[in-house]
Amino acid sequence: MRIKSTKGRRYSISFRQRRSEKIAVASLATAMVVIPSKARRLVYDSQHSTVQRLLLKRSEGNKPVPADAAINTAYDYAGLVRDYYQKNYKYNSWDNQGSDLILNVHYSKDYNNAFWDGDEMTFGDGDGRIFTSFVNAIDVTAHELSHGVVQTTAGLIYRGEPGALNEHFADVFGSVIKQAFRNETAKNADWLIGNTIMGPSLKGQAIRSMKAPGTAYDNPLMGKDPQPDHMKGYYSGSSDNYGVHINSGIPNKVFYLVSVEISTKKSGLLWFETLKGLSSDTSFKQFKTAVLKTARSMVNDKLLPAKTIECTKEAFRSVGL
Repeated sequence: MRIKSTKGRRYSISFRQRRSEKIAVASLATAMVVIPSKARRLVYDSQHSTVQRLLLKRSEGNKPVPADAAINTAYDYAGLVRDYYQKNYKYNSWDNQGSDLILNVHYSKDYNNAFWDGDEMTFGDGDGRIFTSFVNAIDVTAHELSHGVVQTTAGLIYRGEPGALNEHFADVFGSVIKQAFRNETAKNADWLIGNTIMGPSLKGQAIRSMKAPGTAYDNPLMGKDPQPDHMKGYYSGSSDNYGVHINSGIPNKVFYLVSVEISTKKSGLLWFETLKGLSSDTSFKQFKTAVLKTARSMVNDKLLPAKTIECTKEAFRSVGL
């Protein structure tokens, strides 16, 4: 997640460095060991420090922890995300090997962010003004876990267009799982990311909007949502790792448009199958080619309706791709 808040940015460099280090170790482990078991959930309490895996509070199969809703919500939402990937994509945990789902809550003080750093998820409690606890949004949990899925499939580098696609896929599966959890359809869903954790004075706003990128928020605390919904607004600067969160609005809009035509569940399957075939440096144009290639294959196999190909082409055209 990218949050425009000092508290949320303070540790961004350190956790990105840790993510790079952990990814290298995890990649080596993946090449060596295959673990077929179902992923366990392990929820730790950071006790408002910046230490991960500090105090294990709940593990797989254990009863809810009294008087700590964050621990129990993190546990429940992680299970829902894990089970959705297993049931709908036949994908076992974040690495398809059944590795544990490590969740850290109560991270730091007034921390306005959540992140995936290579092998675990970490959630701040928010400052109570801009954000409330980040564990309270199932789309945020799904977003962070999906970074692990992207890491172990396409391995999209976290910079420029590949990085924007990395964020895009995390938003896609965050929205897919949120809609499934709420029993919503593409046409009646809000398509907002993180709207359930906005602080008291920011109700109705969100971190991002997939339906209308650039409209998620506009307030003195966060500023104005910078996401473009078309290539003509493409951000070409160096901030935000060359626009990984900003430019993700462009493919996000494509996914929304395709989902309205064929359903979120079916477009999610199309995107997941596409993800598995991408290279680490995929550009937006290469992504378009890959989605259309996958769509044709899935239509031929009767896995998607025939209109998928044309509506996908039109969706990409509508954002300037």
